[in-house]
Amino acid sequence: MYHLSFNAPLYLLLLALLPVLWWYGFRRLALLGRVRSVVVVLLRTVVLLALILALAEMQLMRVHDKLTVIYLLDQSASIPAGYRRAMIEYVNGAIETHRRLEDRVGAIVFGREAAIEMPPIDDDVAMTLGIESPLDPEYTNLAGALKLAQATFPEDAAKRIVIVSDGNENLGDVMRQAQGVVAGGIGIDVLPIRYQNRSEVIVERLVLPSNIRRGEPFQMKVVITNTSENENPVAGRLQISRLAGGSREMISDEPTVLKPGKTVLSVPPMTIDTPNFYSYEARFIPDRPEDDAMAQNNRATAFTHVRGKGRVLLIEDFQNKGEFDQLQQRLGLQGLEVTLQGSDQLFSTPGDLMPFDTVLLANVPREHFSDDQIRMLATNTQQMGAGLVMLGGPNSFGAGGWANTEVERAMPVDFQIKSAKVVPRGALVMMMHACEIPQGNYWQKRIAREAIKTLGARDYCGVLFWGAKGDQWMWGKGLAPVGANRGKMLAAIDRMTPGDMPAFDPAMKMALQGFNRVPDAAVKHMIIISDGDPSYTRRSLTGKLSSAGVTISTVAVGAHGSADSRLLATIARQANGKYYAVRNARALPRIFQREARRVARPLIHRNENGFRPFVDAPHEMTNGMQRTLPPITGFVMTTKKNNPLVEVSLVSPEPGSGANSTILASWTYGLGKAVVFTSDAGARWTGGWLDQSMYDTLFAQIVRWSMRPGGTSGQFTVATETVDQEVRLVVTALDKDDEFINFLSLSGSAIGPDLKSVPIEMQQTAPGRYVGSFPAGSAGSYFMALSHGLKDAAPILTGVNVPYSDEFRNRDTNDQLLGELAEMAPEDGKPGRVIELPENSKLTNPLLAVNTFRHGELAKATSSRDVWHLVILIGSSLFFFDVFFRRVQVSFAWVGPLAGRMRDTILRREPKPPVIETMDRLRSRKAAVGAQIKQLHADARFEPAADSDVTLDALEERPGHEAPKPSTTTVADEDQQEEESHTERLLRAKKKVWRDKQ
Repeated sequence: MYHLSFNAPLYLLLLALLPVLWWYGFRRLALLGRVRSVVVVLLRTVVLLALILALAEMQLMRVHDKLTVIYLLDQSASIPAGYRRAMIEYVNGAIETHRRLEDRVGAIVFGREAAIEMPPIDDDVAMTLGIESPLDPEYTNLAGALKLAQATFPEDAAKRIVIVSDGNENLGDVMRQAQGVVAGGIGIDVLPIRYQNRSEVIVERLVLPSNIRRGEPFQMKVVITNTSENENPVAGRLQISRLAGGSREMISDEPTVLKPGKTVLSVPPMTIDTPNFYSYEARFIPDRPEDDAMAQNNRATAFTHVRGKGRVLLIEDFQNKGEFDQLQQRLGLQGLEVTLQGSDQLFSTPGDLMPFDTVLLANVPREHFSDDQIRMLATNTQQMGAGLVMLGGPNSFGAGGWANTEVERAMPVDFQIKSAKVVPRGALVMMMHACEIPQGNYWQKRIAREAIKTLGARDYCGVLFWGAKGDQWMWGKGLAPVGANRGKMLAAIDRMTPGDMPAFDPAMKMALQGFNRVPDAAVKHMIIISDGDPSYTRRSLTGKLSSAGVTISTVAVGAHGSADSRLLATIARQANGKYYAVRNARALPRIFQREARRVARPLIHRNENGFRPFVDAPHEMTNGMQRTLPPITGFVMTTKKNNPLVEVSLVSPEPGSGANSTILASWTYGLGKAVVFTSDAGARWTGGWLDQSMYDTLFAQIVRWSMRPGGTSGQFTVATETVDQEVRLVVTALDKDDEFINFLSLSGSAIGPDLKSVPIEMQQTAPGRYVGSFPAGSAGSYFMALSHGLKDAAPILTGVNVPYSDEFRNRDTNDQLLGELAEMAPEDGKPGRVIELPENSKLTNPLLAVNTFRHGELAKATSSRDVWHLVILIGSSLFFFDVFFRRVQVSFAWVGPLAGRMRDTILRREPKPPVIETMDRLRSRKAAVGAQIKQLHADARFEPAADSDVTLDALEERPGHEAPKPSTTTVADEDQQEEESHTERLLRAKKKVWRDKQ
């Protein structure tokens, strides 16, 4: 059914102008004749009507009788797997049983977020038993599912939502969202999910103080709930463990019997003597698995911090252990507590770094650290306020592959050298062969990217691979400088698809030509990654490359056989490189980082004769030092950052460029401090310092200056709570006299399990009371550091363990919420229904007794289409005909003859001969002309005798008189003479006046 509507109906008042148009039009167009004037007025009426309807924004409305039903299926973890399969079977049964021909049906699944599993379609398409949309099942966001359904409905049908859920939402506000849904005319039916007598044990929480004094006794409490409905106790074991520094320690493991209901268990008092950040976990393990339906809610965690004196973490290269033992001992003699850690046993969480006030990176290469661990080091300084000190050596700074990492951004110097006078260039060629390993193309791209990141700005790089045109360079015709092209190189690597290279010879020949085009490269290195399958006939190419100063390392991945592996090993041995046999693709990035560092070796400046660093500017770290220090034999060159916060304390007189001669520099990075000492702290380059007291003084002052402040100007109490994926902090600040500290500028950040930093803004709400919050969407440990602005006072360090979601706590169906949703009546419609199992139903699925495709209970949908532009088009077209009929006189005399001719043609008749004018016709015309002449003479008072024979010739002979000329009017002009024009009438009247004067 269709009808018209108008968005701006007030413009319809202009229809009152139509009578004015008619009155004015007929008066002005009277001379056109009756027929033409009527046609023109009608056309103008239609044009004006079209303009008025367009101004009123006319729309064509259609009322539909179709219905669209969208099912919202709860796929959260609280719904057992069997119930989820039953949901899909129910939807398929409803489609098959109740859907009409034009009705549409769709399905949306939801957990933390909602996703469209089946868009609304008008077909009997059944859902598959497996849900394909990826969801996070640890939360139930029913409000988000309603919002997505509301946006998914088509406009040309009535709308109904069917919610299949237990109603236990823990994200969003479903009632608020439902109000907007029913206001849009959408009905809501609900199908409650009810659980059948499930026993469940829930470890609600673990309670202990968040801050504990060293050696002070404290007590823990564990709250556990047994939801068994048969009043049977549940027997099991309660285990309590402690996690600190990456190691887990079992504190208690006791048998426990839980009665139905809530139980509070106390743990005997305990003390902690070692300062650290500790995470405690309480876990209940039932003796019978059937007594507990879900294991995710059987554990709870808590967090506490034991503060002590400052501690230092010294990380050394596990392949060169003992290199910094003397530094550790000498710092210990200065009263510093130093923990030595090898690079093969590194920290794994931010909490492992929190106990230490400073971290020392002692000549460790970048490839020993994962990307996450590098991010933790930088974040621990910037966000948590700890110090970060980097000591020099052949595996440190740019020489160790640390360029373009977050550690470089945290340091006061850049690890790359841009001056051509200081460091010669290096050149690296990577030859890629398609590897027959899982995700081989991905790993080829990954290792190439890591190698390019390691290179300096002035280094050359090239990539050879087998492509559509055979062996070819990835960019240009060979090697290109990395500096300005690094971004383009990384983008080209992303598009690379290496093929199965048939032979090594052409690519190695191209590599030799590429190296020869960069004669200014001091270090030339080549890396070949292959499975050993390509043939290699010209073994002399290896010798030519080696003679050109090129070293070659080979990486065998997924080699076809031992012979192929031997080929790659031989190439590496002949070219002074290294051979790698890789069985795990994850090892490839570290291999390429290590090999790319060969090109960065010129970053090390050495002089065996020694050179003496000197103090360039006074600093706390160089207090008590002479201006000129004992000689050293080497250091790693860097470039001072162009930042006013950077302070350079020690510089080298060599190699002559002040910007690249930094020995000791520092700055403040976020909440912490970062220091670089570009020479080593051992026997390699600073061996002459070991026997001098200045060694102890210098390194102790470097470490102490970088450490997180340990003093205090008062006491701070921090309380935390987690509500609806948000952690709320309450800080109470007191001074030494237990008086409130007001007007502090408290701010900081939190680091979550994903290692991302979240800012925290604190506001004062009462004397000495500051409140803030931050989102915590994932369960796990969150570490927080708050800066208060008090001089020489340590930042507030604390943490919180966000427990598992409430999804694993609520075990009963929320009938009240679901009932309220069904009772909400949509606009111009009836309330929904709660679908319950009917008694004595004969259906295979009794839930199908309620028809979710009910018609007549919801407002019919209407769809609109703008037609004003069509009206404008029609009016514009008719305006042309208005002008045409006013300016052009159209004769239809030709219609009759044409119709007759066509009729004769169709009937095959002979045409009639033309009528020939006869003498009788001519005499008749002559008599008419004579009568006209007599009338003219009568008007001139010329009365001829009645019997006189007046002819045209006689009249012409009379003097003073002009005989009227005979008329030349033909038969064809008769119709034209019947209607005289205005000009002809005027001429005739003028002649009559002239004759009267005569």
